[in-house]
Amino acid sequence: MIFSQKPLDWETDRANWPHQECSRFVSAGRVRFHVQTMGSGPVLLLLHGTGASTHSWRDLMPLLANDFHVVVPDLPGHGFTSMPGAGRVSLPAYAELLGQLVRELDAKVDLVVGHSAGAAIAVRMVLDQRIDPAGIVSFNGAFRPMGGQTAQLFSPLAKLLSLNPLVPRFFAGRASDSAMVERLIAGTGSSLDAEGIALYQRLMRSGPHVDAALQMMANWDLTTLVDEMSELALPLLLVIADGDKAIPAHEAHLVAEKVAGADVHQMQGVGHVGHEEDPQSATNVIRSAWQKWQSR
Repeated sequence: MIFSQKPLDWETDRANWPHQECSRFVSAGRVRFHVQTMGSGPVLLLLHGTGASTHSWRDLMPLLANDFHVVVPDLPGHGFTSMPGAGRVSLPAYAELLGQLVRELDAKVDLVVGHSAGAAIAVRMVLDQRIDPAGIVSFNGAFRPMGGQTAQLFSPLAKLLSLNPLVPRFFAGRASDSAMVERLIAGTGSSLDAEGIALYQRLMRSGPHVDAALQMMANWDLTTLVDEMSELALPLLLVIADGDKAIPAHEAHLVAEKVAGADVHQMQGVGHVGHEEDPQSATNVIRSAWQKWQSR
């Protein structure tokens, strides 16, 4: 069997993991977080999306470390971070857990950047007063229920899948085929190099990682988030990608109509994981936003 029902193990799986020398493990809220830190200066918190890990920011980290102290955790249950207890796989719970992690690190977050579901977590952390940054940068943020009119069906389906112990094993087994992983990435409108595909493939070979992603989708309630975002009292930059097939670009414009301090910026020639496809452009967007917000 190529898949594993065991979680990724740092001692055996760290080989060739991006920036492994910057990794450490921190316990917060009964979760053992895998965290990578790099650079010095204002604290920049980077939050990846569902099914990803710290590797999603691998090419941005060295670029951003020239200006920031970059803090990059694996979300609960993802990558090398342990799974939280029962009832703690939800947007508010993840925001709380990451808030506890930030406190444990004794870090005052000056800027937060999130991709997809990570952007929703960033917003929830601000709304729940877990962090107080100068602004939020969202890359293809997942702020609204997926599927439009079919959204009511999506979460129950994901919940049923997550409750079946054979499903994570099935997906993990299929991940032995790199072409399948490449097709999944292509389905979001993105195209990654061989290293990027291999890293996602390593994650998807772990049944517990796949299970965490499924449980996250099953318990993710976004029905009121956009309305609550009207209460944000800080700048919000919504970065969209012209090739994103996972979250249509118009979603960001609907969010921007609700949030007084929101702006929309479009990246060209990339898809849902555009920050991985064009890390330099993504870095430039983050730096520009920080400089603008610092001058206020």
